[in-house]
Amino acid sequence: MRYYDTFQSPQGGMLLLANDEGLAGVFFARQKHHPEEQADWKKNPGHRILRQAKRELAEYFAGKRKHFDVALAPEGTPFQRSVWKAISAVGFGVTISYGELARRAGHPGSARAAGAATGRNPLGIIVPCHRIMGSDGSLTGYAGGLARKRALLALERVDQDLLPLSY
Repeated sequence: MRYYDTFQSPQGGMLLLANDEGLAGVFFARQKHHPEEQADWKKNPGHRILRQAKRELAEYFAGKRKHFDVALAPEGTPFQRSVWKAISAVGFGVTISYGELARRAGHPGSARAAGAATGRNPLGIIVPCHRIMGSDGSLTGYAGGLARKRALLALERVDQDLLPLSY
């Protein structure tokens, strides 16, 4: 069973999805790969995972949270999940390139594939794909839009002109 609720962030409305194991999705309205509501989904604002996710997102946007503790249950291929796990290890206020992400995920030389997996990340913000940059430090691709990526990095106080890439 999938449960859902919405969350109003400073960057717009969000859809949150959960199952009994953990949070399965966090999507901005109108972002790429936004799922369509399914008949077997149940709206449940009181679901423990959804309540925790909303609380932690509110704390993040208020500048009071730097990492998330909510249990996660994303669905994806083994390659995607390895990339998402590597993204989860990128610290608050730190950015890395797609090439470095591929290396950390155990797939050196697969920057493009890591980029594609990043674009399919179902747990935006929680799995902080906004911290992944082009090899030259430029803002590239973000399913929620580059304006949101810029805003999330600003929230984390990453200087937009001198994006520090960790190699």
